[in-house]
Amino acid sequence: SEARLSPAFRTAQPVRSPCSAPPQAHARPAPTVRHSAPCPASAAPCLRAGTAGRALRPRPRDRPGLRPYVKLSVTKSEAPRELTSLFLVHSHTPAAPGLLRRGVLQVPGRAPWAAEDSMRDYDEVTAFLGDWGPFQRLIFFLLSSSIIPNGFNGMSIVFLAGTPEHRCLVPDTVNLSSAWRNHSIPLETKDGRQVPQKCRRYRLATIANFSALGLEPGLDVDLEQLEQESCLDGWEYSKDIFLSTIVTEWNLVCNDDWKGPLTISLFFVGVLLGSFISGQLSDRFGRKNVLFWTMAMQTGFSFLQVFSVNFEMFTVLFVLVGMGQISNYVAAFVLGTEILSKSIRIIFATLGVCIFYAFGFMVLPLFAYFIRDWRMLLLALTVPGVLCGLLWWFIPESPRWLISQGRINEAEVIIRKAAKINGIVAPSPIFDPNELQDLNTKTPQSHHIYDLIRTRNIRILTIMSIILWLTISVGYFGLSLDTPNLHGNIYMNSFLSAAVEVPAYVLAWLLLQYLPRRYSISAALFLGGSVLLFMQLVPSELFYLSTALVMVGKFGITSAYSMVYVYTAELYPTVVRNMGVGVSSTASRLGSILSPYFVYLGAYDRFLPYILMGSLTILTAILTLFFPESFGIPLPDTIDQMLRVKGIKQWQAQSQTRMLKDGEESPTVLKSTAF
Repeated sequence: SEARLSPAFRTAQPVRSPCSAPPQAHARPAPTVRHSAPCPASAAPCLRAGTAGRALRPRPRDRPGLRPYVKLSVTKSEAPRELTSLFLVHSHTPAAPGLLRRGVLQVPGRAPWAAEDSMRDYDEVTAFLGDWGPFQRLIFFLLSSSIIPNGFNGMSIVFLAGTPEHRCLVPDTVNLSSAWRNHSIPLETKDGRQVPQKCRRYRLATIANFSALGLEPGLDVDLEQLEQESCLDGWEYSKDIFLSTIVTEWNLVCNDDWKGPLTISLFFVGVLLGSFISGQLSDRFGRKNVLFWTMAMQTGFSFLQVFSVNFEMFTVLFVLVGMGQISNYVAAFVLGTEILSKSIRIIFATLGVCIFYAFGFMVLPLFAYFIRDWRMLLLALTVPGVLCGLLWWFIPESPRWLISQGRINEAEVIIRKAAKINGIVAPSPIFDPNELQDLNTKTPQSHHIYDLIRTRNIRILTIMSIILWLTISVGYFGLSLDTPNLHGNIYMNSFLSAAVEVPAYVLAWLLLQYLPRRYSISAALFLGGSVLLFMQLVPSELFYLSTALVMVGKFGITSAYSMVYVYTAELYPTVVRNMGVGVSSTASRLGSILSPYFVYLGAYDRFLPYILMGSLTILTAILTLFFPESFGIPLPDTIDQMLRVKGIKQWQAQSQTRMLKDGEESPTVLKSTAF
């Protein structure tokens, strides 16, 4: 059989590999024969048998004295008869490199065996950098700091569009006695109390005549029988909480009260548009470029809002701010996820990014307390965004993204700079020269949003992710925007709503460290949803308990929100990761667009928003249990690696099993179901 082999194969000594199975082990066809026993020290570079289509690549041993071996994987059904036994190949002989070109084994008269991509795993290549050196700490802190302005812009609308107590204006020019001026506004019952109406007044001409005749309201005149009219002369607003807001400046109350929720919804429409395009933009132009472009967009349009002359101008600019806000957030998140090591990226995604966002949210009520004019407040909130622009000279591009684009040299420069900062000598070369040549001459494969629905398995995963993100977003933003409606001080309630996120993120990090993803997210959603449903059982006079339950509900939903970013990023591969996170984030923006109207339902029934949000949250918690698990699995770089995730492989096996005829077994099915 040696005569049938290529000259290159005859160069090698035909000695049976100690790693290969004996010939009798292959006496009859088998779906797959896998041997993973380590090669002994006396063995020369050897060929290992495994699953068909696996990698053919040199992998030097770490211990001295051992020569590299070539990894070969075949099945009995695919191996030619000439290779019933495997031969040792000396990788340092001149003929041996001819055997391995672009990861394909050349056999005369036979089709080449395809092999796994020759590029090693990124985490394996950069393992020499360590996990928590000066470079990692610098990237961790700088990227997290870039998120602080997002906390300002995301929730600033609570104060910018705050609606103070108001009632119809009674001009001073109307000649009324003090008694009639005090009774010029009808009363209504609200929460068991009599309060002045906000959108109606008694007809001024009528009560002016009664005042001129000396009649007393309530004694000589039955107020319930008086004719009423709308606020024809505008409104007067309480200045106990706000000096001015967009509501007081443009009278967004009564018949125009729909404009307040519309402003918030349109901001999230901008966030929706930004989350949809940011993934594709950063996958194409790079994480760093999109991060700073959108950071400038967010800060610049926020500054222009200060000079808004009407509601329409403010709202259009707010849409553009929303586009920049989410694009900045997603780009920073993915950039940190791809630069940092696996153990640190979990801390970054759950503690770094999220806690710094919460810091921005917590500082917001402090700014708003001392600056109660909406224009001056907005101007003050643009300053941190300007300062974050200086981070351009300190934050690098993602080496993982550069590698996916075939720009290996640029990635190696960044890795070497990181090694220098950490005080580590980088290996030379970082990438194998053969790998470098193959990848540099390879045209980067383009990926589109269609890849997220290309197969049934990925399509199911994408749809389930959309539902999960949408529901979490409704709960998170609904509870955050409902802060002004809670009893007590709005500034303190807003601070508590932000502060409760910090322990929620810490809990999320602990859960991601030690427990499977889907069970952790499901448990957090169950906690948040059940507490919100319990709200309707709390008596109205126990408003402190109601506020506490709202905070517990937000605690659970915030934990889930933090974990879902990590979970989604782990499921999607590098080539479409930003796109996958972006589409999922798009779904969450649909929920955030709806969230102001969930809050608005509270005008009809106090507990209706909590019943709806709690029910949706619990149903989604059940759905989460059917997700694939990514805990302990390496971050995928390609779509093929994504399909190996536990759960997705199971879907794939079930799909292929249904396609089999007459109960016939398939080796592919057996391989796909091997967890």
